Amino acid sequence: MPHDSDRSPDAPLVAHARRTLHRAARIDDAVQDWRHRRARKRGDIATVVPFTGYGSTTWVRVLARVVLTPPKVAAPKKDLDKPDERIRGWRSFTSIPVVEADVWVQVGDTKHRVQADRGGVVDVVVTADLAPGWQSITLGTEDTEPVEARVYIVDPSTRLGVISDVDDTVMVTALPRPFVAAWNTFVLDEHARTPVPGMAVMLERLTRSHPTVPVIYLSTGAWNVAPTLTRFLSRNLYPSGPLLLTDWGPTHDRWFRSGRLHKETNLRRLADEFPDIRWLLVGDDGQHDEEIYGAFSEERPEHVAGVAIRQLSPGEAVLAGGRSKPDEHAPSQARWIYAPDGAGLLDRLSEFDLS
Repeated sequence: MPHDSDRSPDAPLVAHARRTLHRAARIDDAVQDWRHRRARKRGDIATVVPFTGYGSTTWVRVLARVVLTPPKVAAPKKDLDKPDERIRGWRSFTSIPVVEADVWVQVGDTKHRVQADRGGVVDVVVTADLAPGWQSITLGTEDTEPVEARVYIVDPSTRLGVISDVDDTVMVTALPRPFVAAWNTFVLDEHARTPVPGMAVMLERLTRSHPTVPVIYLSTGAWNVAPTLTRFLSRNLYPSGPLLLTDWGPTHDRWFRSGRLHKETNLRRLADEFPDIRWLLVGDDGQHDEEIYGAFSEERPEHVAGVAIRQLSPGEAVLAGGRSKPDEHAPSQARWIYAPDGAGLLDRLSEFDLS
């Protein structure tokens, strides 16, 4: 056991910070438990909100969220394309997650039992025997009827994939960075969001010329807005693909989750899951995309086919707090292209070896 003289002078501060952060998690758990008990007394039931997953012919990454809803909400959904059925993002944050909910996942003839995390999020890998392409799996709880989730099974012969950021890459944000998450989450609905010109066409051309290419949208947005973002992507003709989002709020050791760590972790995970695939990394120059992609390119050069960066307009760059310089993060191991929109990036894609 170390003596006091062996301790770092900052040790008391570190210990206090850990206690404070852990206390934040305990408070968050207590609040969620109180909300959960009240909702159960009202008769609310556990409902699975399925998200698009992905996998190989032998495994599937299952993504979903379990929340409490009134029984009538769990009935067949209404037509969300009608103006009066538009759903603003803030409504998704009034939902109550079911902590560590028990969920069953049916893949083919095999049923798996899994558990949600403390935010009600299901993010698990299960074994599977599925053919390449779009497939369906089934999820459910003891409370409600089963729901279907789409999963994209990557063909073993696939050698190219696309990983794209969302805010200011496929969707115009045009807000000061500190307010982006709050605005997109609590105020704006998918009908009011504006797509980045030409980005849908660029990604669609890629999927047309490479039919088996997986397109994965990697964002620091919260899982609560996954349904809204999915409808936005579909409505604006972006290729279908899984959304890899995060969960807000305190963890066991920190006040808030790190968006940057979320992106870095998933980039490495995808490289490990698909060792034969090289990824085209798509982002913008107003956030940390260049720095994250640059570090990944240096760490895993064999997994990077190229980096395509959308340049923000002068007004967008001011709101974003400036832009990075192209030579700051571009390593020599990977090719980088820059353009203000999807059409410009599409014109320059020939500079990459995407075969």
